[in-house]
Amino acid sequence: MAYKITDDCTACGTCIDECPVDAISEGDIYVIDPDICTDCGSCADVCPVEAIEPE
Repeated sequence: MAYKITDDCTACGTCIDECPVDAISEGDIYVIDPDICTDCGSCADVCPVEAIEPE
């Protein structure tokens, strides 16, 4: 099960550096590719606005 980024995302960029498989894409709201995500949770652990949650 992949993680997803909610509309609460502020596009701060903190999560991108934490993803070990580069599954996160930049944008107004960042997006996690569910086909690449390994469900490690590293991105959710560092998100300052808690905008990342399990799908």
